[in-house]
Amino acid sequence: MMNSRVLCLGAVALLAAGSAAFAQTDAASYPSQRVTFVVPFSAGSNTDGQARIIADKLGELWKQPVIVENRPGVPGTASVAKAPPDGYTLMLTSSGHPVANVITRSAPFDPVKDFAGVTQTTSVPAALVSPPELPANTVGEFIALAKQKPGALNFASAGTASTSYLAGEVFKQVAKIDIVHLPHKGAPEAMTSILRNDSQLYFGSANLTTELLDAKKIGILAVSSGKRFPPLPNVPTVKESGLPDYEYDSWFGVMAPAGTSKPILAKASHDIAQVLQMPDVAQAMKNQGLIVVTQAPDQFDAMIKSEAERYGKILRDAGVGAN
Repeated sequence: MMNSRVLCLGAVALLAAGSAAFAQTDAASYPSQRVTFVVPFSAGSNTDGQARIIADKLGELWKQPVIVENRPGVPGTASVAKAPPDGYTLMLTSSGHPVANVITRSAPFDPVKDFAGVTQTTSVPAALVSPPELPANTVGEFIALAKQKPGALNFASAGTASTSYLAGEVFKQVAKIDIVHLPHKGAPEAMTSILRNDSQLYFGSANLTTELLDAKKIGILAVSSGKRFPPLPNVPTVKESGLPDYEYDSWFGVMAPAGTSKPILAKASHDIAQVLQMPDVAQAMKNQGLIVVTQAPDQFDAMIKSEAERYGKILRDAGVGAN
């Protein structure tokens, strides 16, 4: 009886060792075919621009085509959750991802359990953008206007699972104001909403606002980060503007379907970090006002889980996600 048990345990150990060896071998040859880089936002968005820079360099490094596909919204993210966990479908997403199933309760995926983190890529603060004709030039003036006209002002977002929505919803709660959310297909459409004065506030990536600000097509009330954003040195933070409890930095990062082997995740993470450290890529990110930040897969997973809990509670307490 004892010998049978020993043999059984030995067989299990051999199977485990064989599986680990297979995974290592699989990672050593990865990738051996085309890799699809899914962007769950529209073309022209901040996420899309980063994905194309990274994909081009990964293609050169891997000597395999790396194709960017724009699949905006919840369906795009869901398609990655359902993809084979073999490393050939990756997704570059933003910091709205951890609470996607809180914002949209019908989302057919769990943003934590159905995905494996690969690495963060960059971070950037949001700029609180407004139409130039809005009679409010500061955060304080905007809050006062919103309180005078509850429910009359709109804030635009790049979609209900986007960073711009989350930043706006948290601001709405901290400021204790009643403003209406207007979701859009992506960042370009949300900015167009501001240019047309259909919306009066948009938490857009600060790095994409300087040209429009210089042309006086938009106004900027503040930036969301704890410190001022170097390309916009004269723009105060929200904290400096009277809301000391508000701070929000957007991040972008690469994810894979849950179940992707750790060796493949580690290789993809290492190679993406290598790409981001290339001088021309680092300069391209800097030119866009993006701060390069890389992490090991387990670190990125821990951050996503933490943000899902933190921001999920904030949104649920606000009654968000009834759809």
